[in-house]
Amino acid sequence: MRIQAAVIESPDTAFTIDDVDLEAPCADEILVRITAAGLCHTDLSSRARWPQQLSPMVFGHEGTGIVEAIGAEVTGLVVGDAVCLTFDSCGVCAPCSTGHPAYCTDFQVLNSSGGRRDRTTPLSRAGEPVFSGFFGQSSFATYAIARERNTVKVPADLPPAVAAPLGCGVQTGAGAVLNVLRAEAGSSLVVIGAGGVGLSAVMAAVAVGCSPVIAVDPVASRRELAVEVGAAAALDPISTDDIVAGIRELTGGGSDYSVDTTGRAEMINQAVAALRPRGSLALVGLGAQVALDLPPLLLKGVSVHGVIEGDSDPAEFIPRLVELHRQGLLPVERLVTEFPFADIEAAVEAMRQGRVVKPVLIFGS
Repeated sequence: MRIQAAVIESPDTAFTIDDVDLEAPCADEILVRITAAGLCHTDLSSRARWPQQLSPMVFGHEGTGIVEAIGAEVTGLVVGDAVCLTFDSCGVCAPCSTGHPAYCTDFQVLNSSGGRRDRTTPLSRAGEPVFSGFFGQSSFATYAIARERNTVKVPADLPPAVAAPLGCGVQTGAGAVLNVLRAEAGSSLVVIGAGGVGLSAVMAAVAVGCSPVIAVDPVASRRELAVEVGAAAALDPISTDDIVAGIRELTGGGSDYSVDTTGRAEMINQAVAALRPRGSLALVGLGAQVALDLPPLLLKGVSVHGVIEGDSDPAEFIPRLVELHRQGLLPVERLVTEFPFADIEAAVEAMRQGRVVKPVLIFGS
């Protein structure tokens, strides 16, 4: 079938909307008509360093839509189901078998190899392959092929602009709090970086009764939004003389938990310094190499957790996020700015400039 997709022709080039051909789903695959797709920094960082030999390429990894067709081996979904797409996993390795598919031993092959496990791609243009399979979906397109492992049914009345970010950004931030740190009511929690992932962590912490919840971000509008969604305070790391002292004062001696979304050594070391003894830090920001100051880690008995995708099992965790949203405890819509699919580059620029938190591309019917 002929569809439209946002294609990059070579690494670090702009998205261009073009007609491409999409194969019918294989036996274990699902055809999804995309209604919305979140735009994430992972799409942009991957675009910048994507290998030439896997170009042209279609990105997009926060898709949502309607099931249009299913393969013969698909048993848990039917045509017409509303679904949220997320990362793919094998389902049989040790991490998958123990409820931790974000650490699937085949994660790279299934999510960032440019196609299926067998190295084929369902997309083509003028008879030549167009690479795909980004996070098992490549949802910057009017239709996408996914597998049952990375397709989660959601309520039909859940707004697409809310459903889309659940598959990555929201589950990453919320999962760091709920699945990894397992923060409890009354505990103090600091979030470094108030983008989409960080604000999702803030909302999850507020939802389970953490107090106080503190956000740290240099952008005034994001600090304001953090307070609006429940943070007790939001600090500017640039104008605040001593962030560590500020956090200690607000938490009565140091935070119980901290989530860093920046991947920056300076901020990570400050987060460690601001923790109380035996506090826990979750790292979700994919930065470069980071030098940690070991004495505070060791002398305070700090636990540091590396986190991908919120250590989530999407089949269980995305429905939990949907329920929190229905209860008014996870107001994802407060983070979202909608853009027509055709305006994808405008959405990219708005995100780069910090004018929006979570851009979501909306597709026509």
